[in-house]
Amino acid sequence: MDTYTTGSWRPFPGHEAAFIDAWIEFSAWASSLPGAGEAVLARDLRDAERFISVVEWESLDAVRGWKSSPEFKPRMARVQAHIDTFAPTELEVVAVCAGGRQVGPHSPPRTLELVPGGIG
Repeated sequence: MDTYTTGSWRPFPGHEAAFIDAWIEFSAWASSLPGAGEAVLARDLRDAERFISVVEWESLDAVRGWKSSPEFKPRMARVQAHIDTFAPTELEVVAVCAGGRQVGPHSPPRTLELVPGGIG
């Protein structure tokens, strides 16, 4: 999966538990859709009032299908009822590294040459 959606969420004070419950309901639905992968919600360890969500998607078309679904707006509204600020993003993977080397399907940009010990 090479596409991700992320969100930076800041619930209203006292709404954290209700936000998490609403996010779980929303994300359980979203992760059941064609092209959807795992959905994760994490709390920022440096700012306990901020949460970050990440959802894997098969493609940008799958994201567009999700967002254009007739259920998207009412389901998202139930989450946002508990949110003071929200900043969504859509991301495309450009490189993946593990075990000390590039392992993802993407090649480094053409202007860079992969050399032992780093990029040169």
